Amino acid sequence: MTMPYDLVIRNAQVVSVFTGEIFEAHVALEGNTIAAILPPDELWDDLPARQIIEAAGRLLVPGFIDAHMHIESSFVTPAAFARLTLPRGTTTVLADPQEIVNVAGKAALRWMIEASRDTEQSIYFGAPSCVPSLPGFETAGAELSPEDIGEMLDYPNVIALGEVMDYRAVVGGDARMRDTIAVARRKGVILDGHCPGLSGPDLSAYLATGVDSDHTKNKPEIALEKARMGMLLMIQEKSIRPELIQALMALPLRPPLCLVTDDVAPDAVVRWGHLDHIGRKAIGAGMPPLEALRALTWHPAQRLRLYDRGIVSPGKRADLLLIDSLETLRPSLVIAGGQIVARDGVYLGQEHVPAGAQQFAQSVQLGRFSPNHFRWQLPESSENGFKDSAEDGEVNLRAIRTNSLDTFTQATGLKLPLRDGEVAWEGRTLLLAIYERYRRSGGHAFAPVLGLELKAGAIATTYSHDSHNLLVLGTSRRAMAVAANAVLEAGGGIAVVHSEEVAALLPLPVAGLLSLEPGEIVAEQVGLIRRAMEELGYQHANPFMSLATLSLPVSPALKLTDKGLIDVAQRRFVTSVLD
Repeated sequence: MTMPYDLVIRNAQVVSVFTGEIFEAHVALEGNTIAAILPPDELWDDLPARQIIEAAGRLLVPGFIDAHMHIESSFVTPAAFARLTLPRGTTTVLADPQEIVNVAGKAALRWMIEASRDTEQSIYFGAPSCVPSLPGFETAGAELSPEDIGEMLDYPNVIALGEVMDYRAVVGGDARMRDTIAVARRKGVILDGHCPGLSGPDLSAYLATGVDSDHTKNKPEIALEKARMGMLLMIQEKSIRPELIQALMALPLRPPLCLVTDDVAPDAVVRWGHLDHIGRKAIGAGMPPLEALRALTWHPAQRLRLYDRGIVSPGKRADLLLIDSLETLRPSLVIAGGQIVARDGVYLGQEHVPAGAQQFAQSVQLGRFSPNHFRWQLPESSENGFKDSAEDGEVNLRAIRTNSLDTFTQATGLKLPLRDGEVAWEGRTLLLAIYERYRRSGGHAFAPVLGLELKAGAIATTYSHDSHNLLVLGTSRRAMAVAANAVLEAGGGIAVVHSEEVAALLPLPVAGLLSLEPGEIVAEQVGLIRRAMEELGYQHANPFMSLATLSLPVSPALKLTDKGLIDVAQRRFVTSVLD
């Protein structure tokens, strides 16, 4: 042998995700490729290499692959996201940029691709399939046709159709979704799904279109139904329950599974981890460690058709992790594309500041708010065609009830006083307000919210799925105005107000969704927002998603957009006033 290898990892315990075996070997790299796996024979004591890493018996596993996630949920740019998650072992992701594309259209996807180009992490993209998520029921910053989506599927590093959230439209034969899926099938890309609770004939109709994955929360019996019909289950943290894991592991043949993050805030990455955390949660719920490792590596690689990774094998991409145990999955060394990018949780790469973000600044087109913006007057008419009215005295209103575990809501009733046509809600309930931010319709709508016991104050955000209009939730008109103005002055973001004072602010000037600050700084800011929400009384397993999805009209069961209240299952507007 005349030429040395670029890097050799000596005396590693290599984990085979093919057979489940663990065997000792030296692993040699050339460039970004695994060149050889050599037995730990004494003939290799003088193995020529430009760089040698002594594994000292640590486990060598493939880099983790996230088959479904949204970078925007971390509130940072792709480069900053890579800096946060590479030390946790995530070397490849498929990102669905539906949030920023709903705000700024095709230009946003082109920018995300450019902003991810120089990162050590492999970042692939899906072309968002639902922009807006439910046409006619909300106002977004963009509206994409099937032809637009076909164009986006030809962009570099776009390998999938983003999650098909409007599953009711798919089942119902809606022309827009039919044509969108047809374009994606002609392109031969992956079709990513989203269909919580879908079962029976409706599930068959959904699968028959070619959409063949689901990452949403399902009851165990529905998850099994989906698995036995060949739908790839992607399990995110909120879905990890012992009863689900037990049911899947008890099947005669275990189906391929992917562990995914979907949406993870940056302070959670810093505190708990990324895919490594999801893996530990799955193991804690009863998934055998080797099954969890396969769900983090081999299975997502096959799903994404990235056949050059997901296994420690000669000829494959050198995305590798040294970990201490299969139970903890914590990387002490991360190699991406043959380069050492993190050691003991510390990122070793270069800081990347993406250009071109200025085009998405000043995207929140709203003037200053006063407390009068949150006076709820009846009768109220809006674009949905309803006109709510009631006699002065007491009015029975349709309310949104939340829960503390997930993003599902329920419709319920709430009686409130009505004086001169104005709902006297202050001191009696929380009020949710959505204001359209794009100067297109100028619409706004209100709804009471139950299930949360907040102290005096408010929360405002432009990170509100999926159209990202201004969402304000509060206990008083004055507090809501303070929160809204704090967000607007920051060019977008999240503000928490205690009483009538801003307690925490996260500026998100890029499309009202992202910060240009380094990930560690954003993680600190998000941590302050989380703490301020908790001190306000907002108790939820995932407070950011719980709040942001109150305006998502494809997420069961009752949601509010700038155009009014929506019964998600029936895909129709409903009145604020109950009979």
